[in-house]
Amino acid sequence: PGGTGAYSESQGIGLVRKHVAEFISKRDGVEASADDIFLTDGASQGVAVSTNLLIRNELDGIMIPIPQYPLYSATISLCGGRAVGYYLNEAKGWSMEVSELKSALQNARSEGTHVRALAVINPGNPTGQCLTAENIREVVKFCEEENLVIMADEVYQANVYGGVPFTSFRKVVTEMRSDVELFSFHSVSKGMVGECGR
Repeated sequence: PGGTGAYSESQGIGLVRKHVAEFISKRDGVEASADDIFLTDGASQGVAVSTNLLIRNELDGIMIPIPQYPLYSATISLCGGRAVGYYLNEAKGWSMEVSELKSALQNARSEGTHVRALAVINPGNPTGQCLTAENIREVVKFCEEENLVIMADEVYQANVYGGVPFTSFRKVVTEMRSDVELFSFHSVSKGMVGECGR
């Protein structure tokens, strides 16, 4: 206290995490804890750290949407893992179809890939859609059954243009009392400042 050369908390400054938890609690209507918040220098860095944690070797894979923001395919490649693509259903508002997820997972496993996680971009980039709460519940149930970590990229949650309101994966996971593991990403640059990049 009062000295120079001190380090801040590894998770990020406590007061900032407290305010982030308050924001999440208000957004979801479900209490959030600052102890569960990790601050990074942007959502892309959070995705990179999480991907690095998940990819143990060249047989590990992460499911990623097609189309998708190229951060995921590039980061998985950089970490030495396998990108397992799944297609969004354009005819149904770019929704996630569990049958497509199952097919992509089965194909990857048959090729020897140990699929560890499912990346979801909600609202979508580049598609712009918000997933419905029901669609999110279906995805959470799929991940429970298949023992997959959810990587929910929700950085565009303040930029919603359309009839479907934003619902966070955290809110649905909490309401379902699911024990699925969840990384949820948000960003000041997309939600508050209106700029992007390093």
